[in-house]
Amino acid sequence: MTWIPALLVAIVVVVTVGMGVYTSRVSKTASDFFVAGRSVNVFWNSSAISGEYLSAASFMGVAGFVMRYGYDAIWYPVGYACGYLFLLLFIAGPLRRFGAYTIPDFAEGRFNSRAFRKIAVSFVLCIGFFYTMPQMKGAGVAMNSILGTPYWVGVLLVGVVISFNVALGGMKGITLVQAFQYWLKMFAISVPAFVLMSSLGGYDRFVSRAAENPSDYPILKQDAVRPFPEGGLLTLPPIEGYRIVFETDATLKSIGPARKPKPGEDPLMALEFVETPIENRAATKDGKNYNVQFWAAGTEVSFKPAVVLAGGAPVLKDGKPVKTGAKLEFDKKARVRFLGGSVAAGTVTNKDWIQPFGALTNKHGYPVLYTFSLIVSLIFGTAGLPHILVRFYTNPDGRSAKRTTLWVMVLIGVFYMFPSIWGAMGRDLMPELYANTKTDAVVVELPRVLGGSWGEFWRGITCAGAFAAFMSTFSGLLVSMSGAVAHDIYGTILRPQSSPQQRLMAFKFAAIGVGLVATMLGLFAEQWDIAMLVGWAFAIAACSYFPLLLVGSWWRGLTMKGAATGMLVGGFASLGSIMTTMLIDAKQLAWTPHPILRTLMEQPAIWGVPLSISLMVLVSLATRDEIPADVDHLMLRLHAPEELGMGKDYIPVGH
Repeated sequence: MTWIPALLVAIVVVVTVGMGVYTSRVSKTASDFFVAGRSVNVFWNSSAISGEYLSAASFMGVAGFVMRYGYDAIWYPVGYACGYLFLLLFIAGPLRRFGAYTIPDFAEGRFNSRAFRKIAVSFVLCIGFFYTMPQMKGAGVAMNSILGTPYWVGVLLVGVVISFNVALGGMKGITLVQAFQYWLKMFAISVPAFVLMSSLGGYDRFVSRAAENPSDYPILKQDAVRPFPEGGLLTLPPIEGYRIVFETDATLKSIGPARKPKPGEDPLMALEFVETPIENRAATKDGKNYNVQFWAAGTEVSFKPAVVLAGGAPVLKDGKPVKTGAKLEFDKKARVRFLGGSVAAGTVTNKDWIQPFGALTNKHGYPVLYTFSLIVSLIFGTAGLPHILVRFYTNPDGRSAKRTTLWVMVLIGVFYMFPSIWGAMGRDLMPELYANTKTDAVVVELPRVLGGSWGEFWRGITCAGAFAAFMSTFSGLLVSMSGAVAHDIYGTILRPQSSPQQRLMAFKFAAIGVGLVATMLGLFAEQWDIAMLVGWAFAIAACSYFPLLLVGSWWRGLTMKGAATGMLVGGFASLGSIMTTMLIDAKQLAWTPHPILRTLMEQPAIWGVPLSISLMVLVSLATRDEIPADVDHLMLRLHAPEELGMGKDYIPVGH
């Protein structure tokens, strides 16, 4: 019955394309493509913003993160929703009243600096491309789950469909599509959840099971096979007699402790973890000789935990010796079969899953620091995402922009009640996803437990919702980036004398080009968690655009040099630390930073935001003689009611 999900996804894709073709008839002018004629009412705009904001991370990634990490992952939906309160209070109204179309418009208009526009454009594209990667991963994972197609098929499908839609109708075209997709996503994540709970028990039942058995792990209900790439890591739980079967020849570069050793602890050797005899072999790579452990295909290997020692004496916690399972690093590709009835690899005990400061935030040993930095990233990052901010320019005025933000808080707040339910049910009902590292697919896989055509129908609904999620967000990203290319780079920097029709044509070409680049980047996003990738995009936005918008909107003393210094240093420092983290995780960089440094690199917002704001203030004070001469007029444009006529629309309606 797997044709049912495929059919429902096909319907969503066809409806999306059909809406794009229909709305292309009413998208005629440049203002239609860039700002939807500034005529979108509060209901449609709040639905469209919610549809755009609820991305693959919200629909699939958060549920997968909750399933994998438990309590700690709930900070993601909390932060996503709370960010809009900050946006409502400090940014939405002033930004719309200023009349700019893009953030680079605001950057140039606030400081009368063409050079600053160029800096701002670079961050629109940087954040946008970073944010497209998790949408593309969601597409690849969903298509693989539905039809068993290779990862790249889903990436290519969504890239082509959305690039076509945006090129056809621009902002006005995707507004109706995104509004429709919000309500589809709301239905797809809520109604199947109620169906599952009515058949299998409520949310409290699944959480209570974990609370009543704190030392237990989820148990696999059936065999699960997982391929490992060269350099892949397999972390095993610290239990006696844990068994796996190598379906192919397995060559391991190392077998060490899953728990990160602390200073002063004794090293643990491979033989302390393995109960099955190992064949040691010599290997050579890049001219270097090293030893590997080898098991032939079909070998069933049994592992055991090792006691952590310091100076030969056991390390104690709560009066008991600390034990660690093994971590296997593969030297060559291999396939591993996890046996039904065994503990699910790749997860934690119920106690660590259900309590704060668990496997996610405590991964480097500084959980409070990690948690607070994550909160800063998610809240302030929401207020600095270019593709979200651009939608406020489609409201008629600043008052309606603030009402829109209020309703967005309501709509996404209701939506975020459900991902945690899916994560908790997935841990109890489908632990095989841990072994296959497919927890991101829990929303589109879990309805299978209902069985037969009934289960496939509801699975089809969630698959359709997943496709709506990454298509709506990718649409917004594509409009934002295409607008930056056509309006800021082509229409303002390269050809300032270009006509509205020429800019409109540039927008269409930019949509195709940006869509192609985003699709290519999506092919490299497979190994990272969807929610983690989105969190990094939020961190970059929090350290670059948020300080510019907050300080630029509310402090008349900000100068161009101050704003540029803070934005460049904060933005590129956070981007550099995240890229370094990605290289370390991908085994492309052989460096092991101190745990506190590793925490600050993985979650840079806690230092990046204060750094950016501090530099803006200090440099502005040092260059106070360069405050724009018309700063009082600019501040009036930001804060005076529209009735006073102080605003200026960068893209006039009808042009």
